[in-house]
Amino acid sequence: MTSRANHIVRLATVLFSAGFGLFWCPNSTRAAGEAPRAEVEGVFPIASDVRIAGDEKQTRFILDLDRKIPLRAFALADPYRVVIDLPQVNFHLDPGAGTVSRGLIKAFRYGLVMPGGSRMVFDLTGPAKIKNSYALDPANGQPARMVIELESVDRTTFVQALAVENRPDLRPTVGTAAAASPVATKVVASAAPDAAPDTRPVVVIDPGHGGIDNGTQAGGESEKGIVLGFGLALRDRLEKLGKYRIVMTRADDTFIPLDERVKVARNQSAALFVSIHADALPRGEGDAQGATVYTLSDKASDAEAERLADSENKADAIAGVNLTEEPTDVADILIDLAQRETRTFSNRFARLVVGEMKTTARMHKHPLKSAGFRVLKAPDVPSVLIELGYVSNKDDLQQLMSENWRSKTVGAVAKAIDGFFSKRMVSAGPGN
Repeated sequence: MTSRANHIVRLATVLFSAGFGLFWCPNSTRAAGEAPRAEVEGVFPIASDVRIAGDEKQTRFILDLDRKIPLRAFALADPYRVVIDLPQVNFHLDPGAGTVSRGLIKAFRYGLVMPGGSRMVFDLTGPAKIKNSYALDPANGQPARMVIELESVDRTTFVQALAVENRPDLRPTVGTAAAASPVATKVVASAAPDAAPDTRPVVVIDPGHGGIDNGTQAGGESEKGIVLGFGLALRDRLEKLGKYRIVMTRADDTFIPLDERVKVARNQSAALFVSIHADALPRGEGDAQGATVYTLSDKASDAEAERLADSENKADAIAGVNLTEEPTDVADILIDLAQRETRTFSNRFARLVVGEMKTTARMHKHPLKSAGFRVLKAPDVPSVLIELGYVSNKDDLQQLMSENWRSKTVGAVAKAIDGFFSKRMVSAGPGN
């Protein structure tokens, strides 16, 4: 029985690691919302305008650029989407451009999906095939353009057109832009051969969403920017203590798939994983306020926790990841393998966070909850997800945007992390 369990553990580890190269993450430490550096701005193509023409039978999408770029387009089903992979692009489009609906395109979104690679995703009104996708050089006073032509088809034709080679790749195959990106760097640089090993506990800070995935939005603010600012401030606070080695899943406005976030923690042998988010209630579902701390559970603690977990677990769809192709058996194995000790430590840390945050932040009426978040499923890394508040609540949003509140709350979370490791070292005893 023990041998079989060990075999499953090894299998899960292999499945977790297979198929992925080095994990890359931006090296920039600029605050959320801060403009890119001028020298970086000029490196990448600039998209300046979009036009959509046609009807429910045929629709053409045109993106104006300052230079011709390569592209790759493919379709996805359930829901119907078209995904366009591009080299990294600076999008200088009107804020409401993506909400324009015409013909077969219901809405579209765009953003960084990895250093060196951008992505556009069209939400379609129904099944459609990509009749044409091409880039044009500037000519006759017209800028360079990317053109996508869509044509309505029936469901059967659409499914048959989804060839295996067109399944999405998280690493855009549109050239070597990622390798040339001036902001790309490894998450953690390798130590020099003669350097002493760093034995400090590794804490992984995971600001949710990013890049093409804005997360929840309200009052002109997006979740991805709020949580990135909080995560960077928490990193800086912990690094000043000198006790921990801090790894960020993202340190800039980059999209990181959920499973990649978990792999960062496992590959770094993390002692703690802290995911940072901000919630929002859909319109018509009333109002809620306050911070909440979540741990992993196969069964949600209440309907609100289940709603949130369902929403967050589908976040990869925002970037055009085909969730129907996800190996659910791997997730099931990892859930089954979740160690009792790991969950005990996760719950202990969650209680510490709530206890410390009560002194600085407004808390939800039920601040400790559990749900089946994919990002918390590392079987050997104590993990929590902190919802800082509700961007849909006016008072919470005001707090979330306050530097004073952030500084105090970052201090509270840092204190909880310090307390967590202090208690673990005491319980381990001398010499352990």
